[in-house]
Amino acid sequence: MIGWCISLKKFENHAVMLVIHAAYYNFARIHKTLRIIPSMAAGLSDHVWSLEEIIVMADNYLPKQAKRGPCKKSA
Repeated sequence: MIGWCISLKKFENHAVMLVIHAAYYNFARIHKTLRIIPSMAAGLSDHVWSLEEIIVMADNYLPKQAKRGPCKKSA
């Protein structure tokens, strides 16, 4: 049971990193073919975002986690 608890946490971390990567790709990285960021091409943004802006936005959007107790040991 302890292994399941650890793997769930790793999965949550992986999911958050995928979201941050997607936001960086669309809001902070200038693409060679477009010569602007995709969000500017779509009319969603008016400036190139910094990584700090993306992290602050993600941190404010995600719900705060409650304090977790230890995993229950299987019998």
